[in-house]
Amino acid sequence: MNKAQDNLDISRNRPGVVLLVTLVLLVVLATLGYTFSDRIASQRHRDQYIIDYSNARYGCDSAVKYALATMEDLEPELVSRPNEPDFSDLFALDEVGIQELLAQWDMEFQSRKLNSSKNFDDKSGIKNANSTDRNKSGMDELYGFDSIVIRGPYGPPWPYVTEPTEFEIGSAKIRIEVEDENAKYPLGWALMNNPELERENEAGFVTFCEMVGMDLMQIDSLRKELKQIGEVKPFALTFKPITKTSRTPIPTTTRTASRSGTSRTIQRPRITRTTVPVTKQISDQTTHFAKMFHSSLIDTESLEQPTIVVGDRKEYPLKYIGLWGTRQVNINTAPRPVLEAAFIFGGNQVEIAEEIIKQRQQEPFENIEDLKNKLSSRYSESIGTCEEYITTESNLFTIKITSTSGVASASSVIAITKEGEKVTRIAVING
Repeated sequence: MNKAQDNLDISRNRPGVVLLVTLVLLVVLATLGYTFSDRIASQRHRDQYIIDYSNARYGCDSAVKYALATMEDLEPELVSRPNEPDFSDLFALDEVGIQELLAQWDMEFQSRKLNSSKNFDDKSGIKNANSTDRNKSGMDELYGFDSIVIRGPYGPPWPYVTEPTEFEIGSAKIRIEVEDENAKYPLGWALMNNPELERENEAGFVTFCEMVGMDLMQIDSLRKELKQIGEVKPFALTFKPITKTSRTPIPTTTRTASRSGTSRTIQRPRITRTTVPVTKQISDQTTHFAKMFHSSLIDTESLEQPTIVVGDRKEYPLKYIGLWGTRQVNINTAPRPVLEAAFIFGGNQVEIAEEIIKQRQQEPFENIEDLKNKLSSRYSESIGTCEEYITTESNLFTIKITSTSGVASASSVIAITKEGEKVTRIAVING
């Protein structure tokens, strides 16, 4: 009787057991299916990323060749920007400051436009011959300051030399930017090993750092990093041709006066003298410091932290620092903090920087003599002291190339010197 009862219970529980086993099997199959499909998706993603990166890298390498070829024909021309807001103080302005600057310029612009309309003869309707249809800045067609873009020394926003170029190579989208490195603070200035200029070096360095928004901790950290680099090699500002002497041993066979008539070889040194020109020394120093400034010796990440973010505009200290071993700043393209840091070596840096900013908006300086003539004679001594730190033409530029394809991107940063049509590469950093 008990045995029959047990068989009856088993037969009743059989559907439940089958259902449980079926559920377990379904869970195992679903897990296996998910794992398998996830691995396939991951593999596809990796394969697609490799394809995208290959396309992006190829596009970037092709863009490098294109950019270097076009740089030979590039002739950067400064634009006249009379009565426009100057790019020089944008680093210190937030959204409110920008709007106040543009509003002030808009009021002045509308006032000039109203005065210009009075040049018309009320009776004849003929415009006065002394008036012009457009002002020098070419901005008469702008209505309302919301549409105004504050131009840099070359027209595009500072520090661009030309408007960024965008195009496609296959599936890769390319963007090329060219920046004026002589418009930035040469970091090598803080490394000059000249006891007579030690106080000016420190004052110029601190003045620049404070003006671009660096705090005391950042300034102290950068100072320590530069000290380590300075211990490796000091930064020179002026050069003279040097002569190097080298000795090259030349084997000479001589016969020894003996009964055996044997001979022996004597190493006679040959002395050669070679002259290293100034241009070669400058090029070597620029390359040397370009490598060190872009190494782990400088913490560039902290210098890239934005101090001001207004729409698409980001202001951060590294934007104003030259990391390619430049020696001079272009007074026609440098912003106020760089100008003050340069002229602190001669004094009156605040007044001279203000005068330069006002004068260059009307017309760029042709040379240093032009600077001396246009500025008050009381600054001539200060300007003379700073001549080796300043120039009126830029010859060092940075080419930044970004290439994106799908989810991958590749980049190249190239530092070049340009003398006429001759373009020389200093260094290339690929990312």
